[in-house]
Amino acid sequence: MRRPLALLLLATAAAQLPAADAELPPLKKGDRIVFLGDSITQAGVGPKGYVTLVKNQLAEKHKDLEIEVIGAGISGNKVPDLQRRLDKDVLARKPTLVVIYIGINDVWHGEKDPARGTPKDKFEGGLKEIVKKIQDGGARVVLCTPTVIGEKKENKLDPLLDEYADLSRGVAKETGSPLCDLRKAFRDHLAKTNADDKEKGVLTYDRVHLNDAGNKLVADTVLGVIAK
Repeated sequence: MRRPLALLLLATAAAQLPAADAELPPLKKGDRIVFLGDSITQAGVGPKGYVTLVKNQLAEKHKDLEIEVIGAGISGNKVPDLQRRLDKDVLARKPTLVVIYIGINDVWHGEKDPARGTPKDKFEGGLKEIVKKIQDGGARVVLCTPTVIGEKKENKLDPLLDEYADLSRGVAKETGSPLCDLRKAFRDHLAKTNADDKEKGVLTYDRVHLNDAGNKLVADTVLGVIAK
């Protein structure tokens, strides 16, 4: 029996819609969360760092779950560095959830010497490999977009940083990983709060690394994804 034309058109239109963003199931007792990244995540385990803020919020609001939070950030890291140390610093810890926050150095380090940055194909392919290995190990992944290299309305590296953020968004969708769009969160926040168009001092202390307000914004945004 032939389907009515209207139904065929509706089915075709539905097939053309982009896939909905993946969502995490609720946190469960004994979850172990590893935050994987660069110097921002390394500093995030400090008393006012975003990893510590997430840890404290989870301990306060989900005390019964006894969730363990581990920081695995190393200064200067890029995607290829995460690939090299994934087994030792992440998989060996048997996480149930890994939050990946990377991309700043992949762009920033190539500003003066392109050889020190990460080419787009290696950035995208490396992220896919990292996510797949984590998923194959039985853990879930949340993939974050990179934040800012400068807080002005227009910064030199914004176009390239936006391209890398788009690559992260694409990898998240392709791998079925929930996205934590920190790039958007930062740009939206700065559009409302940086009336003087300052290069730094609103969310960062040096254009990149987070001040207290930046750490809080990252923590709140991550919690909005992992602990709805």
